[in-house]
Amino acid sequence: MSITEDEARKVAHLARIAVEDEALPALARELSGILQFMEQLGEVDVEGVEPMTGVIPMRLKRREDAVTTGGMPEKILSNAPDAREGFFAVPKVVE
Repeated sequence: MSITEDEARKVAHLARIAVEDEALPALARELSGILQFMEQLGEVDVEGVEPMTGVIPMRLKRREDAVTTGGMPEKILSNAPDAREGFFAVPKVVE
């Protein structure tokens, strides 16, 4: 699959990337190369291959799901731009 300069311009616009007109041919070639590689990946036989999330098998660490108060409200509220009476203060947005 080949990407045209117009398609590259549209992709750049959708991605909110400023691309000069003289750079569009290079961008189109690069995007075409990526799509060609993806087509090659589609040809690989993956029958019987289990899906995986990483190259190293691992399990997530488990912990007890316990409700706590956090134990540090002053430290947490110290990051707030405006904290009052132990709570985050935010501007009123609904009249």
